Formats: sequence, C-alpha cells, structure tokens
Amino acid sequence: MALLLGLLCTLCLFGQVLGQDIPHEEYLAQIQACPRECRCPPNFPHAVYCDNKGLKSIPTIPPHTWYLYLQNNLIEVLSADALRNATKLRWLNLNRNKITSEGVEEGVLSTKPNLAHLYMDDNLLSSVPSALPASLESLRLSRNRISKIPPGVFIGLDKLNLLDLQANKLMDDAVTEVSLKGLNNLVQINLAKNQLNSMPIGLPPTTTQLFLDGNNIEKIPAGYFKGLPKVAFLRLNYNKLGSSGVPRDVFNVSSILDLQLSHNQLTEVPLIPAGLEHLHLDHNNIKSVSGANICPVAVETMEDSANESVPRLRYLRLDGNDIKPPIPRDVILCFRLLTSIVI
Repeated sequence: MALLLGLLCTLCLFGQVLGQDIPHEEYLAQIQACPRECRCPPNFPHAVYCDNKGLKSIPTIPPHTWYLYLQNNLIEVLSADALRNATKLRWLNLNRNKITSEGVEEGVLSTKPNLAHLYMDDNLLSSVPSALPASLESLRLSRNRISKIPPGVFIGLDKLNLLDLQANKLMDDAVTEVSLKGLNNLVQINLAKNQLNSMPIGLPPTTTQLFLDGNNIEKIPAGYFKGLPKVAFLRLNYNKLGSSGVPRDVFNVSSILDLQLSHNQLTEVPLIPAGLEHLHLDHNNIKSVSGANICPVAVETMEDSANESVPRLRYLRLDGNDIKPPIPRDVILCFRLLTSIVI
C-alpha cells in the first residue's frame, strides 16, 4: 500500500510539472541548482522563493527561473552576475530591501527580454532605474527616494501599462513631457504623495487612471483634460485646490467615471459631467449645493431614469463641509440614479 501511494504521489507531481511545460531535464537542472538560501517548490519549478531570509546579496539564480521573490531582505546591490543565467525571468519582486540607484548594476535589467513585472517598492532608489527591458508591463517604485526620471528612460517601453511612483520626492521639474516620453500605452500612473505643486505635463493620452493624492497642487489649467481623453479614474485628494484654481467645467470630460477631490479647499461644487458615477467632495469648505448650478443637463429633458440623458451619478460624498441637510430637491431630481449620499 505504501509503495502504491508513493507511486501515485510521484505521478501526481510529474503531472503538475508537465502542466508547466518544462522538460524533465530542465526540471531536474532547475531543482538541483536551487540556491541553498532559497526554496524551489518541486510542483512550481519556475519559481524561486528567497524572501524573508535576511539576505544581504542575491544568490546565483537558476537559468529556468520565471518568478523570483527576493522581498523583505537586506539586499543593497541588484547584481548582474547573480542574475546572469536568469534570462527567462518574467516576475521580479525586490520590495523592502536596501537597494540604491548606485546599486543597480549596468545591464542587470535590460538583459531580461521576458521581464514583465518589476517590484522595487520600499528601497533607497533616488532615480528610476535604467535601462529597462522592452518587455516590461508594470513597474512599481513606490516609497523610495526618487527625485529624478532620466530623460528617455521609458523610450521603447511600449508594453508598459502601469507605473507606480507614489511616495517619492518628485517635483514639477522632474515630471515633464521629456521624462515621460515613450509611455505610449500607459493606463495607470500613480504620482501620489510626491512634491508636485502643479498638474503634471506630458502624460500620455492613453492614461485611464491618474492618482495625484497628497501633493501641493493648487490649480488645474483650463482644458487640462483635453489631452487625456481616456481618463476615467481621477484622484486629487489631500491637495490645496480652491475653487478659484479649478475652472468650473474642467472636469466636464465624458470619460471620467470616478472623481475624488476630498480634503481640499473647495468652496463650490464643480460642474459634474453627465457620465460621472462616483464623486468625493468631503472635507472641503463647501457651504451649499444647488441642482441649478451643478446639473449637467436641464431637468425638464429627463423623462425617466432609463433616458440616456439622465446623469449617471450614483455615489456622492459631501460630509466634512458646511452643508446642512436636507439635500435640495433639484439635486435629487437631477441625479435620480443616486443610491448613496453622505452628508
């Protein structure tokens, strides 16, 4: 019976390995070359787990590694030699280490033609790493010390769709059309918790999600979003926006679905685009709200809630202002799809 169970386990393991399309010879070589500091699960042979080991340097990584986990260590140098054989790498997690920009060795990333996801959150980087592989799809660099984006660093990265730079030290002169050039297919960019005083320029027109919370932005130029025709999720919480710095119709963009302006200095509700579904205006200085001023369409043109002209707003947050309930009737008549109002 024990022999039969052992045979079944072996067959099961072999089936799992085959399911990952790895030849048996490569499987054996990969498992045998597993660094002693790391863990290489036999049923997931393309993955190497070296996380939470107190490592100060990267061990030599086997050649058939696709997924490499090195987070939560004390690594200071991203070594080209240690990763020399890992040319098939697709996913690299280096979060929560001590890697500096000087510690990113030349060619260590550009020689990885399959690398799609790079995680370097919570390190000591002062600049966006270069050169980066053209295969990259997501780049996460939050909570570093980045104050510089080298010109041209993103050129050729046509697959990059997510760029996370939140909680760094970027100022207006670092986020420019020149520094962002090459982000031709970017979908999400996170610039929250930096040191921006104005809206960033040079963002690609493909941008769908723009996060700018926790900066020092005081105004939005008229027509700013004409260059961002696909923006759907916009976060500007915890800035210094006053109504005088926000043109009344600046958010009147048909693509915007979710608009967050919490914890600013607004005294008026901006014009709400008809397609907007979620609006956060809590903790501002707004004293009143009137349907006549903020309704994007004439109420008399809306026959019923199925009418396409009916504004799509479903969630409205106004708490933390000087608005006293109840909400005026003309606001309810305008935004008749509202399911939740926080006041």
